[in-house]
Amino acid sequence: MKKTIHFTLNGQKRSIDVAPTEILLEMLRERLGVKSPKCGCDRGDCGTCSVLVNGRTLRSCLMLAVEIDGAAVTTIEGLGKDGEMSPLQKTFHERNAFQCGFCAPGMILSATELLARNPEPTRDEVKEGLAGNLCRCTGYTPIIDAVLEVSRKSGEGK
Repeated sequence: MKKTIHFTLNGQKRSIDVAPTEILLEMLRERLGVKSPKCGCDRGDCGTCSVLVNGRTLRSCLMLAVEIDGAAVTTIEGLGKDGEMSPLQKTFHERNAFQCGFCAPGMILSATELLARNPEPTRDEVKEGLAGNLCRCTGYTPIIDAVLEVSRKSGEGK
C-alpha cells in the first residue's frame, strides 16, 4: 500500500506516493529525475548517493523514501542560487578538484555540512568530514584543498 509523503526538495515543496519499500535514491533518480545522487555501491560505503536531509549528509541508497516525510532534502542541484554555483561548487571547478565528477556531488554535500557546522576546519577535520566519500580518480588532496580554500575565503569576510 502506497503512502503519500510531503517534503521539500531543493527548496520546493513536493508530494509523492511511495511504496513502503521504495528506496530514496530510486525515487529521486527514477521518479523525480534528480540525477546527481548515483548508485555507486548500493551499500552506503562510497558516498555517491549522498543527499542532505535537514542539513545532515545521509546515504540515499540506505534510506526508505518514507523516511523523508516532512523533511528538507537538498541535492547538489539545490546548492546554488539564481543559476549560480555555490562557493564550494565554484572552487571545486576552479581547482580541478575532481576528474570524472562521479564523486563530486557527495563530496560537495559533505563539505557543505562540514562548513555549516565548522566554518574553519583544520585539514584533519576536513578529512574526517569527507570520510565515507570515495574518489577513484583525483586522490583527495585537491578536494581537501578546495574545502580549505572556501573556509579561508569565508573567514576573510568577518
